[in-house]
Amino acid sequence: MTDDEWEVLLPATIDPSGPDAIADVATFTAMDDYPDRAALRADIDRFEAIIVRVSDLPADLLDAATNLQVVAKHGAGLDNVDVEAATRNGVVVANTPGANSRAVAEHAMTLLLAVRRNVLPADRAVRGGDWERHRFEGRELGGDTLGLLGFGDVARETAGLARGFDADVVTYDPFVPAESVPEGVEMVAAKADLFERADAVSVHTPLTPETRGAVSTAELDALGSDGVLVNTSRGGVVDEAALVDALESGVVAGAGIDVFATEPPADDHPLLDREDVVLTPHLGGLTRGAMERMSRRAAANVRTVRDGGIPESAVNAERL
Repeated sequence: MTDDEWEVLLPATIDPSGPDAIADVATFTAMDDYPDRAALRADIDRFEAIIVRVSDLPADLLDAATNLQVVAKHGAGLDNVDVEAATRNGVVVANTPGANSRAVAEHAMTLLLAVRRNVLPADRAVRGGDWERHRFEGRELGGDTLGLLGFGDVARETAGLARGFDADVVTYDPFVPAESVPEGVEMVAAKADLFERADAVSVHTPLTPETRGAVSTAELDALGSDGVLVNTSRGGVVDEAALVDALESGVVAGAGIDVFATEPPADDHPLLDREDVVLTPHLGGLTRGAMERMSRRAAANVRTVRDGGIPESAVNAERL
């Protein structure tokens, strides 16, 4: 290591293209090289940069990272990073918005279609020798209305895909000006309107104190008995107990869930045994192309800060 090289902490798994791109100015240590969080905390003051995926970076860890200059999020969501603590310590926090948007959008549509066409119970039936195919009659998406809760990068991609299925698309996002919504997508004035209008709702809002539990009993009641809920954003946005109650009582028809409030979910989680729910292990953004893009952009953000700049995607630039 030379004097001008930075020490960079990497996630346990990362596409090598990102680290390779900054190998001329950095040396690397993986998070799983440490046996536990205490060992990491004891050593974290030697790192100038952290590239993080899903591991938590709480205040106590960031306060101990006295040489840290940048946290580069491999992805868009920052609910696992204490941005306030990073800002207090003068640390740039930058993410990679849009890098995995198409991947997550495709997965949201995959979950919706799988629920609507009863793919999970039909698959199990065929494997068990059951060919009573009329039990698995589904519903087409064309002509129905897909509601998008939140209208960021992923939702915009999802809207385009849904329009390709001839679905109508409505969205609710109080932070997006109506004039920025593309043709073919209608913005509604209230969250209640979204669930009243939609035949299915796909959740695309970040997890914040304001959005925690944003989808609960009232929203599911409004969605209705043929409605399907899809969540590929963050688990805490959906009240899981309310969703279980709505499924058990027939208030909604089904759900496609990629994210949970606690990951992985407990072995006795009530959603695990339901055939009207399709579950995946937080893999919406997990495609080869998305992993490479996020790795490269996170590494580029590290280089920008090392070179004295502020990444365009820095979320705390104005407060530093």
